[in-house]
Amino acid sequence: MELYKKPDVEQFLRAYTIQDFVVSNDERQLVFSTNISGNYNLWGMDLPSQFPYPLTFNDQSCQGLCYDKAGRFIITAFDRDGDENSQLYIIPPEGGQLQPIRIAEGFQHVSPILSDDGKRLYYTSNKEDPTFLKSYCYHIDTKEEEIIIDGDGGATYLYDISPSEDSFLFIKYFSTTHMLAYVKVDNEVIPLTPESDEQHTVTNGVYTSDSDIYFITNFGADFSYIAKFDLAEKEFSKVVSLPSEGFKMIKFDEKHHLLYLVSERGVEDQLYSYDIITAKLTELECPIGNIDKLEVTAQGNVYLVGTSATKPSNMFRKHANKHRWEQLTNNRVMGVHEDELIDPAVISYQSFDGLDIEALYFKANPVASNGHVILWPHGGPQHAERKEFNDVFQYLLNEGYGIFAPNFRGSTGYGLAFTKMVEGDWGHGPRLDNIKGLEFLFKNGLAARDKVLLMGGSYGGYMSLLLHGRHSQYFKAVVDICGPSDLFSFVESVPEHWKPMLTQWVGHPEKDKEKLIEFSPITYLDNMSKPMLVIQGANDPRVVKEESDKIVAVLKEKGREVEYLVLEDEGHGFSKKENEVNVYRAICEFFNKYL
Repeated sequence: MELYKKPDVEQFLRAYTIQDFVVSNDERQLVFSTNISGNYNLWGMDLPSQFPYPLTFNDQSCQGLCYDKAGRFIITAFDRDGDENSQLYIIPPEGGQLQPIRIAEGFQHVSPILSDDGKRLYYTSNKEDPTFLKSYCYHIDTKEEEIIIDGDGGATYLYDISPSEDSFLFIKYFSTTHMLAYVKVDNEVIPLTPESDEQHTVTNGVYTSDSDIYFITNFGADFSYIAKFDLAEKEFSKVVSLPSEGFKMIKFDEKHHLLYLVSERGVEDQLYSYDIITAKLTELECPIGNIDKLEVTAQGNVYLVGTSATKPSNMFRKHANKHRWEQLTNNRVMGVHEDELIDPAVISYQSFDGLDIEALYFKANPVASNGHVILWPHGGPQHAERKEFNDVFQYLLNEGYGIFAPNFRGSTGYGLAFTKMVEGDWGHGPRLDNIKGLEFLFKNGLAARDKVLLMGGSYGGYMSLLLHGRHSQYFKAVVDICGPSDLFSFVESVPEHWKPMLTQWVGHPEKDKEKLIEFSPITYLDNMSKPMLVIQGANDPRVVKEESDKIVAVLKEKGREVEYLVLEDEGHGFSKKENEVNVYRAICEFFNKYL
């Protein structure tokens, strides 16, 4: 006897997300940004109690958090309806009204860092230099402000300040695969990695003393490792590396002289500790498959937030010198047991040129299976599909759709050389990697040639448009979520601090004119013959609304079957749960029409 209805989209998408978190210095309060109420707000938990309570009611995404060590206030950054122009506010630990502290409407304020005494706020902003950005020190008591890093040559971001606040660690971002780190001491700027003609990255770093900086780099290597820079001796040294495994996160436990390190091992994360005194690396138990953020307190306790393929976003704590993790939140899919959620298989195949491609294959719920598979090219493009919780995937799987998510060339987690393969090649190699993946599914009986659908967002939306225009015979229907349609207009409309890297990343509008024509989906409008649903945020600063407007207008002129859904209060993604629920319900209804 069936007592309950089949789970609806809202049950899956109401599993909340934790964007960011911070812990008070005395560890009595945990503050986190979550959409538990439907929209993002700050919530608190008074530890050891684990019952959350609201701190803000502005219903906006949080772009940064820091807690005064004396416990007097919290600094937070919020944008507005997805526009990514975050402003800085101060609130008491009890919550309430947001008090503006650094505001410049239409500009970003990111990476807030508080001094130990809570009197100085460091941050990076594009308010005076939209292209290269500047970093500032704002004196909270006197309301005076000074520029500490004047960006030039690449988008510049402050990463850390020394314990004495005498030097500053910052990154110059030239492209996703070319990021260099520097230390500014007085008026001297010192590079952390040796001079080299080969592009490399520094992606994270921490001071362990006024003279020692540990950081993540792939200088002279394919996979990122841990390096050290001795500021007194101006000396670079390699510290810890792992074969075919790159580090992505580093945090310092001052009390126990430990570095906590997170690495990418294939499609999941691994956690390590490294003793900077004994040079001992220890692999630790990890309570979750993918770690989104990790923090270490003054007492040496470790807090983290993360997900796995079948576990939504949750927070965990491990006390110093203990092995057991304590789960602090119990986020799950309402009315659906964890063993009813789908854990993907990891498969590998060779692409058109012999390159090995790894992919996730989610087999549909066998009870509900309709025999159709959705090809999902991920966003980025220098990103990857990993074994992390995706509420939309789990909803569609429960509705009977399988999902195929390849990590085509350009994806992260497979080494620097692999990631760089998409640069200047947005529309050839990655496109054929996706097609070769479909052929692999057909050959191995994992998909039927006449039962494939296509959906992607951001770069994945671009790839969905391009695949539709060049390989429409493979697909029954297509969904594009905020995908660039014309690479010429795309490179002109992105945020100013993106523009210096666009020539390497995408191509030059004049020098690479023929290539950009070839790689632009709008070139192939005549071939876009399948039903299509286009979704766009009106406030999107990365892929502006005009990118979707023009492709929809031309297709409608041609009499093609195209639906267009514009979200007036969203940007590049979804900040409001109600919008997200409505969008993915519409997507499922759209696909259902073409089974």
